[in-house]
Amino acid sequence: MLCSYKLWVQASYPPHLKLLNQNSNIPIPKTKTQFQRKSLDSRFDDIDDDADGSGLRKFALPSHVKSITSTSNPFVKHCLKLKNSSSYRHSHASALVVGTTPIREIYRYKESSQEKTVIDCLLLLENAEIPEGLDTHSCHVARVGSMVMKKLSGVQSAESIEAIALMRFPTSFLNLTVDQNKSDSQSWFPSTHRILVLDGIQDPGNLGTLIRSAMAFQWDGIFLLPGCCDPFNEKALRASRGASFQLPIVSGSWYHLQTLKDTFNMKMLAGHPDIDGKLKKPFSLSQEFVHSVAHVPSCLVLGSEGRGLSEKSQLKCELVSIPMTGKFESLNVSVAGGIFLFMLQPKN
Repeated sequence: MLCSYKLWVQASYPPHLKLLNQNSNIPIPKTKTQFQRKSLDSRFDDIDDDADGSGLRKFALPSHVKSITSTSNPFVKHCLKLKNSSSYRHSHASALVVGTTPIREIYRYKESSQEKTVIDCLLLLENAEIPEGLDTHSCHVARVGSMVMKKLSGVQSAESIEAIALMRFPTSFLNLTVDQNKSDSQSWFPSTHRILVLDGIQDPGNLGTLIRSAMAFQWDGIFLLPGCCDPFNEKALRASRGASFQLPIVSGSWYHLQTLKDTFNMKMLAGHPDIDGKLKKPFSLSQEFVHSVAHVPSCLVLGSEGRGLSEKSQLKCELVSIPMTGKFESLNVSVAGGIFLFMLQPKN
């Protein structure tokens, strides 16, 4: 259901003041500012709640609004909430995608896969051209001033960002803790030969980079264990360059991951540094090891930046380490992940 934001509301008075106002001949005039506010925001009175019948609270910019210049505009405030609040994003099933390149990449991928791209609104900087490849796409386009673009993009120089798209979550995203009707693991991913599992990755830059790398090396999907940040977080989307809208992403628990493993008889691997004193000796990520799992459906689990793999991941998985001749104990998770994803990528 669409959420209508109105600055103009009926005044509320204590009972004795309300009675005085009703019986008194003394007029209580409205100020000029109040009249202006009502006139300004009446443009949003025709917003239709629950336009698609999904029961979700949505907020659509009316089709007749073609320009937004104020950062106090209700639609701008809605977009800022989508940008800053994970719970708000997921309640509306929408996110902001900042920048022409990721918007174009998402649109081209969806076109090639014949999946419908749902851009609710495209916000363009004043005098900027519609990005190439999107000029024939029938979405609502609104022009915004430099202050609005700077506010929404978080970039100091508004000229460096010319487009922001308000996009609905892709149908390939699934939150199993919310959607209890998706218990059939066979429907989670189109293919399960290579699934990247992220265990408590909290840094959005690392998470977005890993999603982008998985997309580049043709992995089949991402599984997010508890403790991971939102893949539609502003920084995660920027790092993924739109890959969060292209690669299937499933968020769930170890129970769901175990179900996936059992259904497809998958091997559970986990990246872990080769540290003396560990109960389980890691395998080395050698060519020999890579060949041994080349045709085996596998999950690769990568742990958080600070704590590494969770205890459960260490117990459930075969540990694999990257051989290093240097003195460093470990690598940044996005760097190590890129090496794992490259070495274990599906072979055509």
